[in-house]
Amino acid sequence: MMTLLEFNQWCVNQNLSDKARQEIEKIRNTQPSRRVGNRYKNVCGRYPSRKMGVTIQFESHKVELPFIYQLEHSEDVLEYYDQPPPFKIKYASASGRNLGVVITPDFFVIRSRSAGWVECKTERELEKLAQKSPHRYQIGTSDNWQSPPGLDYAQQFGFDFQIWSNAKINWTLQRNLEFLEDYYKSDSEFLSDDKYNIIASLVEANPGITVARLLDYKGVDADDIYSLIAIEKIYVDLTAYLLVEASKCQIFKSRVVENALKAIINSENSDPLINYSVELIPGTSVFYDGICLNIILVGQDYLLLSAKEFETIELKISKFFSLVNSGKIKVNPIKNQSLIHEQAMEILKQASTEDLINANRRFNLLKPYLDGESVKNNVPKGRTLRRWLQNYNQALQKYGYGYIGLISLNNRKGNHNRKLPQDVIELLSKFITEEYENKKQKTKQSVYASFVRSCSSSGIPEDQIPSYKTFIDEIKKRPKHTEVKKRSGHRAAYEMEAFYWELELSTPRHGDFPFHIAHIDHTELDIELRCSKTGKVLGRPWLTLLVDAFTRKILAIYISYDPPSYRSCMMVLRICVQRHSRLPQIIITDNGKEFYSTYFETLLAIFECTLKRRPPAKPRFSSVCERLFGTTNTQFLYNLAGNTQITKKVRLMTKSVNPKNLSVWTLGLLYMYITEWAYDIYDTTEHPALQGQSPREVFLTGINQFGSRNSRLIPYDDNFRILTLPTTKKGKALVQPGKGIKIDNKYYWNQTFRDPNVSRTQVNVRYDPFNAGVAYAYVQGIWVECISEYYPLFRGRSEKEIQLATAELKKQMQNHASSYKIRCKQLAEFMASTEAEEALLTQRLKDLQNKEVFQIMDGDLSNINPYSNLEDIELSNQDIKQNNNSYIEHKESINQDKLQFFNKY
Repeated sequence: MMTLLEFNQWCVNQNLSDKARQEIEKIRNTQPSRRVGNRYKNVCGRYPSRKMGVTIQFESHKVELPFIYQLEHSEDVLEYYDQPPPFKIKYASASGRNLGVVITPDFFVIRSRSAGWVECKTERELEKLAQKSPHRYQIGTSDNWQSPPGLDYAQQFGFDFQIWSNAKINWTLQRNLEFLEDYYKSDSEFLSDDKYNIIASLVEANPGITVARLLDYKGVDADDIYSLIAIEKIYVDLTAYLLVEASKCQIFKSRVVENALKAIINSENSDPLINYSVELIPGTSVFYDGICLNIILVGQDYLLLSAKEFETIELKISKFFSLVNSGKIKVNPIKNQSLIHEQAMEILKQASTEDLINANRRFNLLKPYLDGESVKNNVPKGRTLRRWLQNYNQALQKYGYGYIGLISLNNRKGNHNRKLPQDVIELLSKFITEEYENKKQKTKQSVYASFVRSCSSSGIPEDQIPSYKTFIDEIKKRPKHTEVKKRSGHRAAYEMEAFYWELELSTPRHGDFPFHIAHIDHTELDIELRCSKTGKVLGRPWLTLLVDAFTRKILAIYISYDPPSYRSCMMVLRICVQRHSRLPQIIITDNGKEFYSTYFETLLAIFECTLKRRPPAKPRFSSVCERLFGTTNTQFLYNLAGNTQITKKVRLMTKSVNPKNLSVWTLGLLYMYITEWAYDIYDTTEHPALQGQSPREVFLTGINQFGSRNSRLIPYDDNFRILTLPTTKKGKALVQPGKGIKIDNKYYWNQTFRDPNVSRTQVNVRYDPFNAGVAYAYVQGIWVECISEYYPLFRGRSEKEIQLATAELKKQMQNHASSYKIRCKQLAEFMASTEAEEALLTQRLKDLQNKEVFQIMDGDLSNINPYSNLEDIELSNQDIKQNNNSYIEHKESINQDKLQFFNKY
């Protein structure tokens, strides 16, 4: 991103007018004009841009996100802004009516010698828009799309207006840029000269060596190879080779070396001494002095050739091959063979099973006759035999396979045209599409009755009116997905929607390497739990999973009594860093409101994680998590006392089998065992989607092949834990003299607030949702702990407990004014009263159980009862930690820098 001085110099170099400069300054100094969202099928999200220092929104990960990658890695692009301020364009509609439409382009891009707006769309979308608005979207020169009204608006400033379509995406380059993103961000000085010299010498000695072969050499590490490719010390054509295909991806010393080798290969004589081999099959075409000849008959010593201009030619087979070897007779066996196969295969494709059975029977009966053996009595005589032989010989000459002539294709015989008159068919189709397939959801019988009545009133004879069975058959011929969508909506039709198959190379659905793509999702577990202190049934807990899509490995697991919220999201990310010292490169979520939390998005932005959101009502987009929820139930929970399977059959449930009466598990104990199952049992079990490998095996293999990517390591320290705490809506609070900072109508104090330089200043704040008596403030470059004015009463009470108390007090006072606020002293006194004790008891018990989970996460099992003989569960992956310890020492100060950088987000 340019500094103010650099921007001023750029404006001078471009000779911008005052009007144009004001327009760019307005774009640079304003926030995005709109927040992108999910429509029917698009995946939106936020990309953490290093070039811009902020997160950039994208509305489609198949169009806008690839464009962002190009902007991010283009040296010509100086700055780019998503969702710039809207403006009005004027153009004529298809009918000639003048229109004025306010539009918001996707990006405004500042390049070294130009600037302008960019609108990103798919080719299919542009084709539809060009038909609907031909004066707004057009194909210009070099088959590039353009928008004349947008260009007219831009030219008043001297800018341009571009339409960028997905046809311009090189998906090989896109995947490689995403693959190397961690190495573009890494510190190249950590690569020693010795390692560079080893790899460089191997590449120089073996031009075109593949990544897989290079990894086989001793002393060569995957991280070193990809780092050198990223900083262009060794060369790979990223537009032609996929780095994930290690056995195919070739490496060269430089682009010059690769071009030289290509030139040598292309200069090789491509027409050596011709020595075509031809199979002597009737129907094969050969060429003699430019004349096409067909082989019509092959004998033991001679063959017959024919041409349209000449009579039949008899030629010795030995002479024929002599002419072939000398090059006088030429043949294109691949072309002829493909033509023969194409025609023969077309007949085979059309043949039914019954046709093939009959053809096999005829061939077996004819075989003795064709081989010159004695004919059995069961072989047909007379006309039937002659017809079979004739068909066999004709097919032999035409296709080279006599068997093809014995296929009768009985299923294609007869009259396949419809018996109903065309006007009746059209009326039938109209009633199905307009009367049956609509939101009224009429029954088939009622629609058929209306159809019969319409036929009678139209004068259609009664014998031509289709029967009810025909009417039903016609409905069944219609696409089921279309029918359900029109009658019940797109959500009901989703389960009948065909799976989307990627027919072209694009970003893989499940990523290319470990920690590339991960999914976060929540579900309510099918088990009733009790309080470990009182034995009271507290209900069903919620499970939050973070799953690596490439390896199917469960990266982090968190359970709590609280429904999905920002706390669950932050906690599962905290556990991931605790176990693996890193976060995934891309995190995919659904559209739950907890994933739109500011602090959740901020945490991902600080650690440069791309956030993607699945389309609404599309559970298949999260099939990795959805399937794992089912596995958790079937392999683990359904084997425990208190599971809720029986509740799905309410009429069969009695007091003796009620899960609430059978529950014995507590939240802390369940968390201990479910983590052991997830991190050990499931992790080492063969997975059907991994070709017989376990998630752990694929994970470790992927780390070795695609690199450990130490640039993404995050120390799990106090600074990181503070980053996972939520903040307020404003994000800041005023330090009031003698009182401190005010958060949610409660004052918090720290001794640093006595400093005159701190008093009456705005400071960044965060609070602990599990301890309302403590908050944190960012004062003079460090986070300090602040104590609530009513710390003794609030200590150990959660934010949710206080919210519940607030609601109870408001209900008692019956004051519904929206401006009413409860003073903190009244709130504290109410919480201490016996009147509120019963209402708060259940919530406090749940919060106590949640805290047991935190104790287990921190490795403290001393207070977990009633089972004292449980073994400690190791939450971290020892193999990965051993490799990362040396690098983590360098990263210890990184989180402090992230906290200081927080203000930019």
